[in-house]
Amino acid sequence: MRYIQLRIVLCFLIIAFSPTISFAQFNKIDVSGIVSSAEGKPIVGASLVSEKDNILTVTDSNGKFLVNVPIGSRLSVVAKGFTAKRFTVSSNQNDINLILSKENTVQVAFKKVNERDLSSGISFVDVEEVLNKSYSTYSLDGMQSLVGGFNYNIWGQGGYLVLVDGFPRDPGSILPVEIDQISFLKGVNAIALYGSRAAQGVVYITSKRGKVQKQQISVRANAGIDVPKRYAKYLGSAEYMSYYNQALTNDGLPTLYSDEDIFNHASGNEFRYPNVDYYSSKYLREFSRRYDANVEINGGNEVARYFTIVNFSNNGNLLNFGEAANNQTTRFNARGNVDVAINDFISARLGINAIYSNSRGINANYWQSAATIRPFRYTPLIPIDLIEASDEASQLLIRNSKNLVDGRFLLGGNQLEMTNPFAAAYAGGNSNFISRQFQFNTGVDANLNSFMKGLSLHTDFGIDYDTQYSTSFNNGYAVYNPTWNTFAGFDQIGSLQKINDDTRDGIENLSNSFYRQVLTFSTHLDYKRQIEKNNFGAMFIVNGFQRSTSGQYFKESNANLGLNMSYNFDGKYYAEFNQAIVHSARFAESKRMMPSPTLTLGWRLSEENFLKNSTTVDNLKLSFSAGILHTDLSANNYYLYQPIFSQTDGQWFSWRDGALNRSTDARQGENFDLTFAQRREINATIDASFFKGMITLNSTFYRNQMRGNIDRLANRAPNYFSNGFPASSFVSWSNVNNDDRSGIDFNINFNKKVGAVDLSLGITGNYYHSRIDKRDEVSEFDYQLRQGRPIDNIFGLKNLGFYVDEADIANSPVPAFGTVKPGDIKYQDVNGDGLVNAQDEVFLGKAGFNGAPLFGGLNFTAKWKNFTLFAMATAQFGAYAMKNQSAYFNIDGTDKYSVNVRNSWTFENRETATFPRLTTFTSDNNYRNSDFWMYSTNRFDLSRIQISFDFPKRILQSTFVNELSAYLNGANLLTISQERELMELNIGGAPQTRFFNLGLKASF
Repeated sequence: MRYIQLRIVLCFLIIAFSPTISFAQFNKIDVSGIVSSAEGKPIVGASLVSEKDNILTVTDSNGKFLVNVPIGSRLSVVAKGFTAKRFTVSSNQNDINLILSKENTVQVAFKKVNERDLSSGISFVDVEEVLNKSYSTYSLDGMQSLVGGFNYNIWGQGGYLVLVDGFPRDPGSILPVEIDQISFLKGVNAIALYGSRAAQGVVYITSKRGKVQKQQISVRANAGIDVPKRYAKYLGSAEYMSYYNQALTNDGLPTLYSDEDIFNHASGNEFRYPNVDYYSSKYLREFSRRYDANVEINGGNEVARYFTIVNFSNNGNLLNFGEAANNQTTRFNARGNVDVAINDFISARLGINAIYSNSRGINANYWQSAATIRPFRYTPLIPIDLIEASDEASQLLIRNSKNLVDGRFLLGGNQLEMTNPFAAAYAGGNSNFISRQFQFNTGVDANLNSFMKGLSLHTDFGIDYDTQYSTSFNNGYAVYNPTWNTFAGFDQIGSLQKINDDTRDGIENLSNSFYRQVLTFSTHLDYKRQIEKNNFGAMFIVNGFQRSTSGQYFKESNANLGLNMSYNFDGKYYAEFNQAIVHSARFAESKRMMPSPTLTLGWRLSEENFLKNSTTVDNLKLSFSAGILHTDLSANNYYLYQPIFSQTDGQWFSWRDGALNRSTDARQGENFDLTFAQRREINATIDASFFKGMITLNSTFYRNQMRGNIDRLANRAPNYFSNGFPASSFVSWSNVNNDDRSGIDFNINFNKKVGAVDLSLGITGNYYHSRIDKRDEVSEFDYQLRQGRPIDNIFGLKNLGFYVDEADIANSPVPAFGTVKPGDIKYQDVNGDGLVNAQDEVFLGKAGFNGAPLFGGLNFTAKWKNFTLFAMATAQFGAYAMKNQSAYFNIDGTDKYSVNVRNSWTFENRETATFPRLTTFTSDNNYRNSDFWMYSTNRFDLSRIQISFDFPKRILQSTFVNELSAYLNGANLLTISQERELMELNIGGAPQTRFFNLGLKASF
C-alpha cells in the first residue's frame, strides 16, 4: 500500500482528544500546510479529522506536525465557528493550503441553525460584516443588493412582519451599528411557526450581544451632508400669466393679465411685482448637514457577557430663513444586552432599548406650499424703506409691529394669503415632534438534560412602549398688503393694509398624541439530540403578541401554538415538519382556530459518491417545501361575520308619522362561515458552491396561492341590497378573492483573488408573476375583468392624441367625461358603442405597488492591502406608473403651473404639442387614467460607494488603539432611467438627496 508524505503547518492547531487512529502499521510521516481564516488569521483549536469523524493524533516535531495518512483517505480540518474543509489525499499531493471560511449560524423561527443546514426560502445578511465596508443609518438600507427576493416586500407580497430579537418592532427602532444579523424568512415553511400575522414574510433582526472576551470599546463618528438631487420646476410669475391667458383663450374667455403686467413681473420691482421662487438660494441652503456618533462596549466571560451601545445623531434641514433655519431632528438611544449563566443549567437574557427623538419645525408645511402657491400671489417681505415717510398710518404700523425682520422688513400677505409659509417661519412660532420608545425584553433558558438528554426550555417576554406627541407655540402674526404708487418717479408704498394681529400668548400647545403598547410572550420546549450521524430535533411552541394603539378600540393580536420536528442524516438528508395552530378573534368562535402544516425535504448531493470527489462542486444542496398557512391579514376589522345595524339621528326618513327622525342603517350582512385566508405554497431552493468557493449560488423557485382573501360580494347581491344615502348595505363579507404568485429569486456571488486584490461580486434578483385568480366582478366585456390580470394592474383608456378641431370632435365617439374642445385628449372607443366612457378602459400594464416584476441589485468589493472599495446598485424593470397622479402634471383651474405646460396644445403647435390644452375649468376629460400619462419605472440606481482604509497594525502597536479605520462614502448617487427627472422628484415634500459622509472608527 502506497503512502504519501504531506506537510501541514496548523497554526495554534491540533489538540488531540482521542487515541491515535491507525489505518495500518505506519511510520511517522511529515505533514505540513497552512490553516487560516478567510481574513488571513490563524485559527485556534482546529482539528484534523478522518471521514469516520475520528480525530487524528499528531506529534509535534520541531514545529512540524506528523501523521500517517493513507492515499485516498477522506480527511477534513474542522474548527468551531468555521466551515470544515474536506479533501482526499492523492498520490501527488505534497502541500495543502487550507483556508477555512467562517461558518454562520442563522436565526430562523425560534432557533439558530448552521448556514449549511438552512431549509428552503431563507436568506440572511451578516450586518456587522457589511457595516465594516458600507456604513448606513437605517437597518434595512441596501438589503435589495444583498438579498434576492426582497425589495419593499418579500416575493411581491404586502407588508412583512419585522421582529427584533423575536419581538414585533419597527425596523427603525434599531440601527445598523446595533445589529448582528438579519434573516429573511420568505417561504411558508420558514414563517409558519410565527402564525397568522407572519403570512407575508418575516424579517428577523438580531441585535448584537456580548462575547467572551476582554472588554472592547469601539467608537464611531460620522459627519455628512445631504445635497438635493433635483427641485420641481415651476413657471415664474410672468410666464405663468402668459400661459394662464392662454388657458382663458382656450376657454373662450377674455385674458386677465395685460402685457404690462407680464412685463413688470418679468423685470420690475420684485417687491411690487413678486416672482417668488420657493427653491431659490434666498430661502434654501445648498446642503444640510448630518452628524452621528456612537460608543459600543462589549465583553464578558463564561458567566456573564454584556453589550451596550449609545448613539446620538443630528440632522439639519435645507430651509435657511426665520425659525425654519433652526429645523432639525435629534435622536438619542441606548441599548444594552446582558447574558448571564445563573448556574450549570439555567441562564438568563436581558435586553433594554430606549429611544428619544425630537424634530423641531415651524407651524407650516413649506414644501407643500412650494408646490401649490402661485409665484405672484404676495410679497413675502415688504421693505420699510420703500414706505412713504409721510404716511403716518403706515409708520405707526411699523412702530407697533412685533415682527420686523432684520429691522428692515414687514411680513407680506393679503386677504387670500393671510397666512403663508414665509410669515409662519418668521413669526408663527415653532413646533416639536417628540417620540419616546422604551423596549424591554427578558428570557430564561433551562437545560433539562437531567430529565432527558437534549431537552431544554426557552421563555421570552417583552413589553414595548411608544409615545409620540407634538408641542407648539402658535403665535399669531399680522401680514401687510401694500398699495404701491410712482408719484415720486419710482416705486414706493403709499399705504399698508394690516391683516390680523401680532399675538403671543406663551401657551405651549399639545397635539397629535399617539400611544402604543406591545406585549409579547413565547415559550418553547426544545429537544436536540445527535446519535452517531443522526440528528434529531423538536420544538413545542406557544407564541403570541398583542398591540394596543391609541384611537383603536380593538387590539391587534397574534397567537398560535407550534410544533417543529426536524431530522438530518450527517448533513446529507433533511426532513422538517412544522405545524402551527393559529388563532384569531376576528372570526366567529367556530372559525377561530386553524392548523397550518408545512413540510421540508432536503438533499445534499455533494455528499453522494458521484459528487464527493468533484473538483468543481464544493457544495450542492436541494430543498423542497410545501405548506399551508392560515392568516387573518385580510380581515381588516373585528365582527365582520356579524350583521350590524345602527340607529342614528338624522333627517332621512321616519318609521312612522310624527316628528321622530330616526333611521336604522344596515352596515353589513351576516356570514358566520367567514374564516381565515390561506397561503398555499410550494418552493424549491438550490444552494451551491463551485470551484472552492469561487462561485456560490442560492436560488428559490416559489409558487404561492392566496385563497379566500376577504371582500364583499357586492356584485352577487341585488343592487337594492346597497344604498348610497344613507350609506347602508345588507351585503356580507366573504372569503372571495384568490391571488396567485410565482417567481424565482437568486443570490450569486463570485469571489476571486487577482494578484494582491481580493474581488467579490454579488448579484441578487427576483422575477415574479402575479395573477388574480378570482374576484367578485361582473362586466359585459371580458377585457375589463381584473380576473386573470396581474394583481398590481393599471386599467385606463387608450389615447388617440389630441382632438384637432371641432370637426374632429363631431366625427368622433361622444366623450362621457364632460365637454371637450380641440386640444383635449381623444380616447379610443374600445367597445364600439359610439360612446367613450369607463367601459372603454382596458388593461395597460403592471403598477408595481408591490415591486416591479424584475428587480435586484449588485454589490462589489475590492480589497487591496489596507484599502477596501465597496459599491452597491439596484435595478427594477417591467412596471409602470401614472403621471396624472401628481399635481405636477394634473394641472387645471388656478393650479400652479409646472414647466410641463410649456408645450401645451394650441392651434399653432398642434402638430408638436405634448401636453393637453390649458383650461381654467376643471378638466374631467384630460386627467383620467390613460396610456397618455403612463410611464415606465425602469431604473438603475448607484445606491452606495464607500472607500475604507484600515490603519496598519504596526502603526498602532505603540498606542492604546487596537484598530483604526477611516472611510468616505456616498449614497443615492446616480439614477439612470428614461424618466430620470421624474424619478428624482419629490412633489409637495422635501427633495431627494445625495448623501456624502466622512467617518472614523476606532476600537480600544
